[in-house]
Amino acid sequence: MNEYNIKNVGERIRSQRKALGLSQEEFSEKIGRVPKFCADIERGQAGMSINTMLKICSLLKMSPNQLLLGQEEDRISEETSIILSALDQCTERQRKDAYALLKLFLTATQ
Repeated sequence: MNEYNIKNVGERIRSQRKALGLSQEEFSEKIGRVPKFCADIERGQAGMSINTMLKICSLLKMSPNQLLLGQEEDRISEETSIILSALDQCTERQRKDAYALLKLFLTATQ
């Protein structure tokens, strides 16, 4: 059974934030907290409220179990997570174009 470890939580936050290309400033702004508090969370020197945890989970595309305990429910690779995050930032037209390119690529490699 995994146990809660505040330093591991901070490491998971930092790792996922960086994987998604967010600076600490962008991260703190998006969750409505000051950068120093977010840095303290990432270093494992501060805890967080449930409300803050849920904001972090939503922003970083993580479940509470993934964030707090490191448990992977639907294990996806870091690359897949980055791709999904990038697609979330696209327009509908861009997503359709990306899908068409991916489909073309996959059929060409089979």
